Amino acid sequence: MKEILINQSKDKKQILLLEDGNLVEKYEENKDIQRIEGNIYIGRVENVLQGMQSAFVDIGQEKNTFIHLRDILPKIDVKDGIKKQDKKIKEVIKIGMPLLVQVKRDFTEAKGAKVSTHISINSRFIVLMPNTTIITISQKIEDEKEKNRLTEIARKYLPENFGVIIRTSAEKQSEDVIRNDIEVAIQKWNNINRLFEEGKKNNNFPKLVYKSHNVIKKLLIDLVDKDLEKITVNSEEDYEYLSKVLKEFNVNNIKLIKEKTNFMEDRLSLKEQIVRAEKRKVWLKCGGFITIDKTEALTAIDVNSGKYTGTDNVESTIYKVNKEASIEIAKQLKLRDIGGIVIIDYIDMQSEENKLKIISTLSEELKKDRTKTQVVGFSKLNLLELTRKHICGN
Repeated sequence: MKEILINQSKDKKQILLLEDGNLVEKYEENKDIQRIEGNIYIGRVENVLQGMQSAFVDIGQEKNTFIHLRDILPKIDVKDGIKKQDKKIKEVIKIGMPLLVQVKRDFTEAKGAKVSTHISINSRFIVLMPNTTIITISQKIEDEKEKNRLTEIARKYLPENFGVIIRTSAEKQSEDVIRNDIEVAIQKWNNINRLFEEGKKNNNFPKLVYKSHNVIKKLLIDLVDKDLEKITVNSEEDYEYLSKVLKEFNVNNIKLIKEKTNFMEDRLSLKEQIVRAEKRKVWLKCGGFITIDKTEALTAIDVNSGKYTGTDNVESTIYKVNKEASIEIAKQLKLRDIGGIVIIDYIDMQSEENKLKIISTLSEELKKDRTKTQVVGFSKLNLLELTRKHICGN
């Protein structure tokens, strides 16, 4: 059974996803930290850096944002084998000009936000991509017949110069349902574009023109069609908000419950799981452990044999620890919503066959993740590299 718990305290909000009582995803919203990832702004070009083929864009926040030339030029489907035009940044944008941009990576203490002119509008069954013709299907939809059906529906209802990503939740949905979802997303884009044109005309920028979904709505978009049975909250504000969202989604089979203010105090086992999910060291059942260290550039995960002595066969012992670590790492990436580049330092294996088995194990476990992951493989330094798109901008 899947269940969402939303616990509102004085200074923060915890959003937890449980499967059969086990904590599998955890997010936090802090009142003092404003997330802007996914928001769309009319920005003003402040500075053009020709040597870096990039620019700084003012979107009305404390720090300017960063944009690269590749995020300004039209997005091309790489399957077509077409290269982007060989242009210089100063040929494309000029200081002072308005630019419609979406925040792709939020601010950190050390860096400004990263933005792009490649806009995407998230909806329940699709992600709309204006100004491109790319149509892609979620990799989690494997049936070729269903892929072709969904592709044809998208082609039928998408206007010219619109692309789309068809989400996993679209699988087996009717043509009318998907058509309606496309039309709703197009209406949102038309409103954004109207505000952009008005802002340019009246010199009214930088300006926010579209606010992205909050963590709760992002979760619901992904989960309402995936056996979610219950949502428990402890605030009237969240109860009213979720009632409206479930009505908007036309969902009647999910129980929405408002509990007492301190209902989390009664869930001791869950509180223990939350504490474990915040620790640097994670123990494995075999006696080994992994450590997780997040930096600005990447997340480094180290695998250690710990207390596990195994058998007389050293390679077999190492493989067992690495395999169990792979299963746990996939869980932790999802639980902590770790995004970006991830480097895993496994215990060194001599067998190439065992390395391939570890890649296969990790890849299979990552298929359970709701977001996009890509296992790159072992580097020359024997480090395994992968990338993961985070879900809610932690």
